[in-house]
Amino acid sequence: MSSNQHSPPRGASATYEIVFDGGALGNPGKGYGSYIVSHGGADIQHMRHEYGDNVTNNQAEYQTLIEALAWLASKLGSTASETSVHVNGDSQLVLNQLMGRWKVKNQGLRPLHHKAIGLIRQFRDVSLVWHSRDHSMRRLGH
Repeated sequence: MSSNQHSPPRGASATYEIVFDGGALGNPGKGYGSYIVSHGGADIQHMRHEYGDNVTNNQAEYQTLIEALAWLASKLGSTASETSVHVNGDSQLVLNQLMGRWKVKNQGLRPLHHKAIGLIRQFRDVSLVWHSRDHSMRRLGH
């Protein structure tokens, strides 16, 4: 796990951006993921995680988003409920499942989906936006 972080600004008008990406070498295989949390154009947290063996790409995507949302919620504390978050990722499956457009059919993803929804509900509002794989590679380096 590697990290580069600063304290997030607080306040009712705060808006944050999360860019996340996860994957697995082998699918399933060694899982990994990284995310950046930014505010006002400045990165305040950049983290990379390793999730061990026998992890699927989709599990790593969910786990990485969960890590990012949990970090931001813990740093904001009670002001999380006053905060907007723009989430950007390249996983159509994760984003569409979280928006309720697609069902969560895979049993292994259901607990991760449930946990992500619980974290999303801690914020005032969360927008979920798909971006290209190239954007993830430019922002996160993988």
